Amino acid sequence: MYWPLGIPNFYSAHRHAPTFGTHHHDTEDSRELSSDTNGKLVDADSTANEDAATSSVPVQQRQGDEKILDLKTSRGGQLFATITRSTLHIWQTKPTVLLATAVRSKQSVDSYGDNIALLVRPDALIIVVQTQAGYLITYSLASDPTAQVYQVQVKTSGASRRQSAEGIRKSGLVGLDYGPGDGTGIKDISVRFRMVIRIDAGICKAIALDDELMVATTKPPAIQCIRWSPDKTGSSHNTELLKRMSWFGENTSVVDMVYDRPMGLHVWIASDGKAYTVQRDKARKLSNGPADSAFEGFCFHVPESMEAKAQHVAVNARFSLIALGCVDSKIRIYNVKDYLGNIPALHTLELPVSQATSGAITFLAHSPDGHCLLVGLEHGWATWSVYGKLGAHSFLADQTRSSSEDLWLRGFKAGFWAGLGCELVLLDTINNQLCMMHMAKSAATSCLAMPNISRCLLQTATSLMLHRGESSPDMSSGAAEDSAWQTLQIPSTYLANQWPIKMSVVSACGKYIAAAGRRGLVHYSRASGRWKTFDDPYAESEFSVRGGMCWYQHILVAAVDSDAGSQIRLYSREKNLTSSNVMHTESLKSSVIYMTLSDHSSLLVYTHENILFHYVFEATASTVKLFQVGQIGFHGIIRAPARVRSISWIVPDEQRERGDPSQDVATAAVLFLIDGKLVMLQPSPEEDRELKYDMRVIAHNVEFYLLAREGSMLSPSALALIDPDHAPLSNLGTSLIDSLWYFDGKSMCVWPDTHDLISSTSSELNQATLTSVSISTDFYPLSPLLTKGVLAGLEPEIIQRRDVDFTFARATPRTHLFIPPLLQHYLSRFDSPAALHLSDSYRRLPYFPHALEILLHTVLDEEVDAQSDANHNNESQLASLLPFLSSFPSYLDIVLGCARKTEIRSWQTLFKQLPPVVELFEEAMDKGQLKTAGGFLLVLHTFDEEAFNAEMMSRLMSKAKEEGDWDLCKELARFLVGVDNTGSLLEDVMRGAGMSSTNGA
Repeated sequence: MYWPLGIPNFYSAHRHAPTFGTHHHDTEDSRELSSDTNGKLVDADSTANEDAATSSVPVQQRQGDEKILDLKTSRGGQLFATITRSTLHIWQTKPTVLLATAVRSKQSVDSYGDNIALLVRPDALIIVVQTQAGYLITYSLASDPTAQVYQVQVKTSGASRRQSAEGIRKSGLVGLDYGPGDGTGIKDISVRFRMVIRIDAGICKAIALDDELMVATTKPPAIQCIRWSPDKTGSSHNTELLKRMSWFGENTSVVDMVYDRPMGLHVWIASDGKAYTVQRDKARKLSNGPADSAFEGFCFHVPESMEAKAQHVAVNARFSLIALGCVDSKIRIYNVKDYLGNIPALHTLELPVSQATSGAITFLAHSPDGHCLLVGLEHGWATWSVYGKLGAHSFLADQTRSSSEDLWLRGFKAGFWAGLGCELVLLDTINNQLCMMHMAKSAATSCLAMPNISRCLLQTATSLMLHRGESSPDMSSGAAEDSAWQTLQIPSTYLANQWPIKMSVVSACGKYIAAAGRRGLVHYSRASGRWKTFDDPYAESEFSVRGGMCWYQHILVAAVDSDAGSQIRLYSREKNLTSSNVMHTESLKSSVIYMTLSDHSSLLVYTHENILFHYVFEATASTVKLFQVGQIGFHGIIRAPARVRSISWIVPDEQRERGDPSQDVATAAVLFLIDGKLVMLQPSPEEDRELKYDMRVIAHNVEFYLLAREGSMLSPSALALIDPDHAPLSNLGTSLIDSLWYFDGKSMCVWPDTHDLISSTSSELNQATLTSVSISTDFYPLSPLLTKGVLAGLEPEIIQRRDVDFTFARATPRTHLFIPPLLQHYLSRFDSPAALHLSDSYRRLPYFPHALEILLHTVLDEEVDAQSDANHNNESQLASLLPFLSSFPSYLDIVLGCARKTEIRSWQTLFKQLPPVVELFEEAMDKGQLKTAGGFLLVLHTFDEEAFNAEMMSRLMSKAKEEGDWDLCKELARFLVGVDNTGSLLEDVMRGAGMSSTNGA
């Protein structure tokens, strides 16, 4: 669900630029030196031959010659730090600016050794530098919120346009020329030396936690915990030997470790390649006995060979996954089911190139929403979706054509996700610079609303991209062209103050779009082509969207947190965005986790109370209000409400059309997505009328799902509106209105009718007995376009062209027909009525015959392959398919097209189930399908040469002459010359058709 776009930006602290700000030397007197020159941030590509603007002192010259060794960011991502062998740099992420530098003195480097690793406390108030001699040098960061380091300057022209009074924005200095994040200014950061910590036992690995430093030592192998400040007893550190941990391997040490705060879980990698999940009980008192150990762990990865030894680790808390990068450059994924060691292997990710080409793994990083895994390699990089779909990677490019300027296709040592996943900051140690790669992601990663899936809404750092496939009047294709996408630039004034964009949502009709950043929101109308923003920056910053947004007609429903608590607010698209124009406010006791529209008329709100609230909209003459009509408590069913990614429900048709909305909670089957499990709750009323639910997991490894009824409003086809003669087209896709789709990292799966799914669920087996239909694609599918019969998606590409001297990335639209596998599913179950119903809703598509041809080709290939299998079932699916195809007018063309596009060895299997080819030829002649008849003659000549004769060819040529189809006559003549180069056969045929040269033919 992530794709790189365009050309990355490169940043570097110029080797000839004077160093900015203050320098702190970690000598005993902690002298502070001040420079009266400003820092200079330049693009790396423009500095190759640039002379220094000012002279540099020797220490600055030394800085410029040093390589960047490590890169770390804070938990919030606003700041990050880099180090060289003697220098610490503090950067601001957006705008990307070098804020401060701390330079170690020569005496410090000689005493403590060169910098080799960097640690950043999650709140970024303390930075720790690990040295080669086993020391930890700590620095503190302090900022002045009222001071700014740089004065942002924008280009101005002589001409200016005065904004209208209604559109004026009271936002201080922020203007249209400001970029994302510029409105918050550039922080004034000071770096101060704090202390030097000596680790006599040697450092294998260290991590910075909120309360302490955790250090894995070498001699002896142990874990040391050093508090940032002493506890109540005055103790500042403690140590526990690894040999006293009975669950840890003997004679090994910890070589890598990470801590995931949301899961409260440590993961350690041992020197023998094993991996452990570890929890720590800080309240337990340490002693010399292993029984009182503060750490309790479980080994979940035991390498079966040297190549399977773990080297790097990353935790995906959103999906409860652990990724291990191993010696063989494969990534092994494990699923954390509990904290008691139940951590089974899920799958293994393999690069599309050899290890010799890719090099070893250098780092792993999950996107903030957990949907994408970035893998850094010595000679490139690669991305995978959360459940294993390979995405973009640098090996898509032809390395032999890559120029020296294509630095972003090479390897990176470290990196992190910025802008909530819309940007990647990567460390290029070879060229001593930082690479910022721009990413596009599906809006469903942050707001899994059904319209976001059905409309394929994408989100970048500064814009939104909307697919127009469902609403496009073009029925001649699956809308795979670039023109099917509309790009909407988010207002720069909003981005300047509220970047990054947290979430975005589109309405089911596709007319309205909303986006929300750090604070406030904006919305857009495709009809007017205009955005609406808050005129008052204080009103905009008064709340933040948390829990999602959705559209009810032209009303934007937003779940927000403000000083007044958690609320649901209704904003009309027709009114300006102001505090006084809020149509309705619904206060809640706890914050919203997820919110969605149901049946386009009800609102479902799931909160941290573990309660699902059901609201209905009530419109009056001047406003729209919310009224609660029901609620469901999931206590004892959902143990961790915060892990729920989405909730929907399926209301029976009779209740939806004629029932009381207050009774929906008693009849609806509830779907919720928690981690990667799609779970269904079916109501089962007891005798005492207390509502109970039967819970069943219906799918695993779900990246996203779509209830077709909730995703889009299947209105009459655009063609039916344009041309009344095409009114029957209004039922396009209606046979799948109750379908349920999901993507499991390998293929798109679908239950064509959710009611069948509900009725077929077995409570005894605790799972659904009706299997879904699997549709494999070679690209990442974004959504099924029900009115087009295709899956729409994107394929990453790296473009190298001869007419430009740079390489760039793009996402290419792709489509895949889903009609053939669905028809095959029905026919394999001998459900011809369902197959005919599906066909009826798509038979008017121009490419429907092509879909049937693909179906025949697929079934034929499977049957040919099955015949060589010893366990071959005598039941022939081909035998049941051909009578089904014969009910369509294009039946003969379908059979002919399949025959001509398949291998001749398969013809025996195909025509064994069909009438003789001669009869097919005669049928085509009777129907006036001359080209089809000609095609069957060609097949007949190859398949049964004895049955082929000149008389049939003469009849066909004569008929073509009568209808003036001279192109067909020319093709037949060319074929006859190819069969008999003497020309005698052609002469006989032309004579039989009355086309001899004597009468002017």
